[in-house]
Amino acid sequence: MSEGNRAWDHSCDVLVVGTGAGAMTAALRAHDLGLQVLLVEKSDRYGGTSAISGGGIWIPDNHRIAALGGQDSPDEAIRYIKTVTRGLVDDARIEAYVANARKMVEYLDLQTRVHFEAQPEYADYYPEAEGGKSGYRSMDPLPFDARDLGDDFELMRAPSGNTLMLGRMSMTMKEARVMICRAPGWMRATLKVMWRYWSDIPGRLRTRRDRYLTLGNSLVAALRCSLRDRQVPLWLESPLQALIEENGRVIGAIVLRDGRLLRIQARRGVILGAGGFERNQTMRNQYHPQPSQTEWSATPPNNTGDAIRAGQTLGAATALMDHSWWAPTVHVEGEEKPRALFVERALPGCILVDSAGTRFVNEAAPYTDIVYAMYANHGEHKASIPCWMVFDADFRHKYPCGPLLPGYAQPDRALSEQVRRGIHKAGSLDELARAIGVDAQGLVDTVERFNVMAQAGRDSDFGKGDSVFDRYYGDPGVTPNPCLAPLVRAPFYAVRIDAGDIGTKGGLLTDVHARVLADNGQPIDGLYAIGNTAASVMGATYPGAGSTIGPAMTFGYLAANHIGSRAEEKADARPKTIA
Repeated sequence: MSEGNRAWDHSCDVLVVGTGAGAMTAALRAHDLGLQVLLVEKSDRYGGTSAISGGGIWIPDNHRIAALGGQDSPDEAIRYIKTVTRGLVDDARIEAYVANARKMVEYLDLQTRVHFEAQPEYADYYPEAEGGKSGYRSMDPLPFDARDLGDDFELMRAPSGNTLMLGRMSMTMKEARVMICRAPGWMRATLKVMWRYWSDIPGRLRTRRDRYLTLGNSLVAALRCSLRDRQVPLWLESPLQALIEENGRVIGAIVLRDGRLLRIQARRGVILGAGGFERNQTMRNQYHPQPSQTEWSATPPNNTGDAIRAGQTLGAATALMDHSWWAPTVHVEGEEKPRALFVERALPGCILVDSAGTRFVNEAAPYTDIVYAMYANHGEHKASIPCWMVFDADFRHKYPCGPLLPGYAQPDRALSEQVRRGIHKAGSLDELARAIGVDAQGLVDTVERFNVMAQAGRDSDFGKGDSVFDRYYGDPGVTPNPCLAPLVRAPFYAVRIDAGDIGTKGGLLTDVHARVLADNGQPIDGLYAIGNTAASVMGATYPGAGSTIGPAMTFGYLAANHIGSRAEEKADARPKTIA
């Protein structure tokens, strides 16, 4: 949109669109480089997809590794990313990420309220690949006290229910891992979580939400508080309508606020960090493998690709539009979005089957690989979209699954009607297969074969439990393979699994500075894109936990650095007055 000669309703140096972790990191860095910043957010809640996420970031060679006794190097990380991305990403962007991710985290650690700790036992998703590691690269945000947010606490997007104990109590990733499998210390961890929640009497009188923030909420809260410390303005309910371009340069944007279209001047640049297009059915139909439905996405409803389309209008190039950060999801009646299955699939005593009743994937594989396998297996003669997670009474008693708490804590009779309607239960595998429309003999044969392998501790079909990554969420009390146990005890259960996602990864093509590139390969002056608005530096894959937010924050940091350096160049170029 080219109309730069009209008057402006508001002016700033840098306009940041979106309030996820990447956008807020960009805003912080731009402010600290001496630039005047404005953030605008489409919804009535800030935090975006980051707020409902695990909050982790994947940072190779981070500054915490050495003190924990680990070892990493930029060369190993670059080899690993190049190996798993298989040539889909420009080498220069990969190298820029590895070189600057550590710098970004160190900047936040020293200059803001945002702090992370490396996770020694959380392996890369493909630790056996060249350059892969069995731990340390994934970092989790430290817990944060919501009282520091004041009234802004109520305006932050609430965490997903499946990241909370009993749907309301915050847990760290380490606490959740211990409690899920009732590993040594699980009762102590459970009581600690409950004590934190119920002992906050002022908090309980004010809100149901836990003020001890963990995971994505803790990250977003720390970023928001850091922005408040700097008095950086944030406008909620102010969606981007269009970019304003003049003589080939983006000079601002049109934003809808309080029913008015406002022209916002951005003297130095616009940074688009407004998420992907997973909630836009038209774009899913255009770009994604089919079938593909918005209601399968475990993301906020506001991610409709507005920023991507605004860039396309100016001739921006795109890439990876047929890919997402795939994750199998479970629909829960009455909830805003489905729940992604991150952990449950790795636990012993469950399988995923297609309409023929057969397994088609290692259930403990990285969640993005599960959905790729669903699409690869889906065809004319059998369907794996949806597929079914099948488990027995032992699994039901011991472990959670989507909206289901373990049976020892929430027996079937205690399930709500909404949850009960999404769970199929039967006294035999034959009966269960008929209820879910799966070939009965195929399911019986599959379970019989799987049980033999589970007893031996070796999945010779798909290798469940072979990888260090698989075993991270397995049950350490189950031997010889913490991810395998036979399905033998009735009743049997099935849960429908959809080809969901936690965001799209296709978007505007960018360079090493996060500048948006036009179709001719040249940067569009003044326009930057980060996070899921940009085509992912991770290509079609998912190298490790935090591979979404880590790059979003790093390229937000790099975008601000580039804008800041150009501002300095212009200042240096001004004529000097000699007194």
